[in-house]
Amino acid sequence: MPRACIGSAAAAALALASLASPALAAPLAAYGALPTIEQVAISPSGSQLALVVVKDDQRTIVIEDVASHKPVNGVRMGAAKVRYLEWAGDNHVIVTTSAYAKGILGVMVAANEWFVASDFNLAAHKVTPLLGDVDMAGNMIYGQPDVRFENGKPVLYVEGVHLTQEDGGVSLFKIDLDIDHASLVTDAAAGVDDIMVGADGHLLAETFDDALSKKWVLSVMTDGRWRPVQTRSAAIETPDVLGLGRDGHSILLGELQDGHYAVREMAPDGTMGDPLPGASSGDPIHDPSTHQLIGWSVLDGDDLDTHFFDPGDEMAWRAVKAAFVGQGITLESLSADHKRLVLQVDSPTDGLGYALIDLRSGANTWLGEAYAGLRSADIGKKTTVSFKAADGLQLTGYLTLPNGRDPKNLPLIVFPHGGPAARDEPGFDWWAQGMASRGYAVLQVNYRGSDGFGWDFMAAGFGQWGGKMQTDLSDGVRYLAAQGTIDPKRVCIVGASYGGYAALAGATIDLGVYRCAVDVEGPSDLAKLIEWDKARVGGRSAVEYDRYWGRYMAAADSHDPHLARISPADLADKVTIPLMIIHGKDDSVVPFEQSQMMADALHKAGKPFDFVVLNHEDHWLSTGATRLQMLQATMDFVEKHNPPG
Repeated sequence: MPRACIGSAAAAALALASLASPALAAPLAAYGALPTIEQVAISPSGSQLALVVVKDDQRTIVIEDVASHKPVNGVRMGAAKVRYLEWAGDNHVIVTTSAYAKGILGVMVAANEWFVASDFNLAAHKVTPLLGDVDMAGNMIYGQPDVRFENGKPVLYVEGVHLTQEDGGVSLFKIDLDIDHASLVTDAAAGVDDIMVGADGHLLAETFDDALSKKWVLSVMTDGRWRPVQTRSAAIETPDVLGLGRDGHSILLGELQDGHYAVREMAPDGTMGDPLPGASSGDPIHDPSTHQLIGWSVLDGDDLDTHFFDPGDEMAWRAVKAAFVGQGITLESLSADHKRLVLQVDSPTDGLGYALIDLRSGANTWLGEAYAGLRSADIGKKTTVSFKAADGLQLTGYLTLPNGRDPKNLPLIVFPHGGPAARDEPGFDWWAQGMASRGYAVLQVNYRGSDGFGWDFMAAGFGQWGGKMQTDLSDGVRYLAAQGTIDPKRVCIVGASYGGYAALAGATIDLGVYRCAVDVEGPSDLAKLIEWDKARVGGRSAVEYDRYWGRYMAAADSHDPHLARISPADLADKVTIPLMIIHGKDDSVVPFEQSQMMADALHKAGKPFDFVVLNHEDHWLSTGATRLQMLQATMDFVEKHNPPG
């Protein structure tokens, strides 16, 4: 579909954010800057849009009238990291933000990324942080807020902390959005990690998880008391509570069964239904008003699709998809009557953007590009690659090629994803595109242990940190070299989080493959990483960390000597290639100390290295200035040690 009819609020932001592009490629700032539009949500009536618009690292929530395509309200959020938007009726936008902090209400706790919910009251033009009016309650929340309608009015339910609890369980609060007043609904017992309310706002279910006893219990509220209805014994994989089922009363449970992930609906009496077809992976879609399950989005191989249970909704979605042939579309938000849809559109030639579809009028309104400084000529072709690992395991991945170059004998950047229980996906990737724009082919391998390819494939990665998970990457290099696509003598590896570990392992374990390596926020001392993780969560939860990490790292516990054999900090003397380390100071997932330990080990071994510190940056590169700093430093380093020409 043509990209036209830009809404005025988004258009103004896009015009301000546009960057001049040189003849051969856009500047790295066009790839490394934050998206100009980060999120879009439509109001229940379908009459208004809420957009998170970014300019110069400053975020603004813009409220746009759908009929006129003009901004009618808004609030500046500054540098606040907006993680989630949700409408609560047509007069309230619930804004979830996060920040790195080391204390709560003056109480020192483990440094972490803490989440806060605020109510943007459109009529009052006021943003109010929630939970601040409850005695002895921290203002941080767990999970996403739940909007419910009671007597026709929207109310909010949030899980948070009540500091009067000696056992440390979660607490549930109810918020009257007319006055933003919070009241305590219930304090959960120790071990309860989630409380669920029904569509009517009444307590419905809670889950209890004791890692020490390997016991998981789901209880439902019956006659004012919690009654256990489902119990599991699981060391690591416990069921996932995914919201309400199709009837609006049942509870949606996803769990691993006989090596397959199945999603079923459980009646309030504990009776389990048959597995839902097509729901073995992906995400549920719930109605914004009734909260009942209405559909499912799933990534099947390279095909991202959505299916609805209602035949009318399904027929409408097929028509919408047909209008975007050759492009990936994701449902971002929909009105209460399902007649107005906000889509994220992923074009292989134009990148990411947002569109508003009106099913009644047939109007398609283009809201704007996410990366306004990029043209079609700045986006490299991304194709699927398939090859076998050395042991015969079938692997897939993605290869992004630089524009304007013959795909023969190219320099290569191997770019492994984080997780490791995650995956790379088809579609636009700002980081991969930024690297490809400098003249490199970029390979993203879904190595064994990646999510989204079935349990057997994930389990094949257990115990393979520094082993076959690593050689899956270099097997991809050898495959591309055999095809003549890349020059095996001109290969570097760049990665973040687990991908950062893989970059360090490429310099210390899987030797002779790479000319240089860039580690972004990757762990280097696995024993200390496990101990840090356990100390952070404390108590019985620490047991689960031993089990989880032990599964992937083939270690009985953090004292297992095997960890030293796969920890790059213990292998610094093996480094013979140029190495760069990049880490954010506010990382709450892989602590900054992990990179400092690697730097100290390299210094002790007499090995040269570069160390780039990203001040005030978290694990997800949420700040535009430091995100661009990372990308620029990475490409300067790679171009120096593995020139593209």
